[in-house]
Amino acid sequence: MTAEPTPQPPAPAEPYAPGLREAEEFREAEEFRRRPLRRRLLAPLATLAGTGAAFAYVGAVDPNEPGHYPVCPLLRFTGLYCPGCGGLRSAHAVAHGDLATALGANALAVAGYAVCAVLMAVWLIHAVRGRPTRIAPKPAWWWAIGALTALFAVIRNLPFGSALAP
Repeated sequence: MTAEPTPQPPAPAEPYAPGLREAEEFREAEEFRRRPLRRRLLAPLATLAGTGAAFAYVGAVDPNEPGHYPVCPLLRFTGLYCPGCGGLRSAHAVAHGDLATALGANALAVAGYAVCAVLMAVWLIHAVRGRPTRIAPKPAWWWAIGALTALFAVIRNLPFGSALAP
């Protein structure tokens, strides 16, 4: 008579140790802090330069004149405004300092520009101070942003929401 081997419990996916994640984050932060300032500023300044160049281009090439930019495919084929319709016109207005026109073209895009500006400022300040920037919204935030975007798209296509249409 042979004895059957006793089944072993599965190994944990990650080693569990209290404070392991915090220790790893601390090491990464120390490594980031030791980098020279010019290296810490490279990514945020490159991103800021790219964003600035995009806004400068949209500010110079008027999206209100036909032929400069492609037409939204959803608008072309269905006649419905997507959440991004009017975004280039709002960027053009923001580049020229006309906030009222920008909000009339696409209020959601203007809110997005503001959020991006704040995040860029935080990123730059953290880089100067030698602190890594981690932005990890919880899934509930992503669901809320998606719901807000969908609601914006629906309302701007209804008769009572025509003020949100570009």
